[in-house]
Amino acid sequence: MQLLFAWRYFKSKKTTNVINIISWISMIAIAVGTASLIIILSVFNGFEGLVKSLYGDFYADLRVEPVKGKLIKFDSFQIHQLNNIGNIADYSLMLEEKAVLKNGDYQNIVFLKGVDDHYANVVNIKHHIVEGSYLLGSTDAPDIILGYGIQNALQSSFKSPVPLTIYMPNAEAENFSDVQSAMVSFEMGQTGAFRVQEEFDNKYAFTNIGFVKYMLNISDSEYSALEIKVKNAAQLDKTQGDLQRLFGNRYAVKTRFQQNTGLFTIMQMEKWIIYAILSIILLIAAFNMIGALTMLVLEKKKDIAILKALGADKRLIQNIFLKEGILLGVVGGVIGMLLALTICLLQQKFHFVKLGGTSFLIDYYPIVLSVGDFILVGATVLFVAVLASWIPAKKASEQDFSLKS
Repeated sequence: MQLLFAWRYFKSKKTTNVINIISWISMIAIAVGTASLIIILSVFNGFEGLVKSLYGDFYADLRVEPVKGKLIKFDSFQIHQLNNIGNIADYSLMLEEKAVLKNGDYQNIVFLKGVDDHYANVVNIKHHIVEGSYLLGSTDAPDIILGYGIQNALQSSFKSPVPLTIYMPNAEAENFSDVQSAMVSFEMGQTGAFRVQEEFDNKYAFTNIGFVKYMLNISDSEYSALEIKVKNAAQLDKTQGDLQRLFGNRYAVKTRFQQNTGLFTIMQMEKWIIYAILSIILLIAAFNMIGALTMLVLEKKKDIAILKALGADKRLIQNIFLKEGILLGVVGGVIGMLLALTICLLQQKFHFVKLGGTSFLIDYYPIVLSVGDFILVGATVLFVAVLASWIPAKKASEQDFSLKS
């Protein structure tokens, strides 16, 4: 019965036109706020998914690295035990070191990753080769694949017959103040270039691990890290625990999230901060609702008096106007959700809102709709509607109106 009264007050034409205007304004404000929240959260979901996919192509599911120092040492027993962990699809051993790469008068500092033949099975780097091929050469005849930014800085090309010269630290050097004796060099050909995102493109280059071991004079059992691809992502935590027990406390076993904790934490913080800021729009709409409901209480004072004469208590009167405010919020929220859904689906299909600049992998705002976002925004709208309705509903239940007034 309370909802019936609320629905009747909601759809009926008020004697004072300003009440209708304020009610419509409050509903429109709630609809705009709801749509804005869902659209912005969906854009954040899109960018988050894009970044995670890029990092997923560059970072392995799990990485084993030393807690202290630069190198880890794997013995044959550990490798044998590694093969017995059922959720491991493949793994790759690697060696990383800073190097100086020169092409004539151009030079650039790079992070050189020496990887084995399994690396392309562990991460999807082949998918991001934009020029040339994924060829790493051999220990005696090494080839190198450059990040796209490094290639531009060196003015190099995989088609160039002129080899690149790489300089790496000389492990046997006694006098590091002498640059020539502190570095060893080698000429190698470029076979390709990859493009993932600017952070990686300007930093990394790949070659085969045998060449890096030879240049750094490192034993066959020493590596910088072990990267692992799992079969079932749902069992990632269990596999991480199995690996930690296998390798012990000297080594850290990190998931992709833990390898990039700062980035993913900042992304989540940005999303929630934007959510909090845009929720202010709904709070502004709440003030309109308070005004509309307060004026509605004054208009329906005779109805309130009749209901009280018929035996209605304060709780019933309060609930009628409370549900009236909830109806305003729900109708505005549903309109906003439908509007947001329409805009998001159109953006997904036609990409009509473009990104500025030309350095992005995509030229439009990515959209990923989430049921969780709709539930969150719906709950926020409902909370704001109840909060805004409480004051005028409480006032309506406590005031005494006379039929003669």
